Amino acid sequence: MNRIIKMYERVRKLAKGQTMTEYALILAAIAIVVFIAYETMGNDIKSLVSSVDSYLTAT
Repeated sequence: MNRIIKMYERVRKLAKGQTMTEYALILAAIAIVVFIAYETMGNDIKSLVSSVDSYLTAT
């Protein structure tokens, strides 16, 4: 029984490391998607922010 418990504890420790790696990969993928979206729509976003800014300062 002790062997099974020790194996279970070892597997849990490995799973925690894998989980952090998976989160890092997901975060990197999201960052890449956001960067590509910004590069693609950068001018549109800039003009939208400028128009909102000018509207807010005019009122």
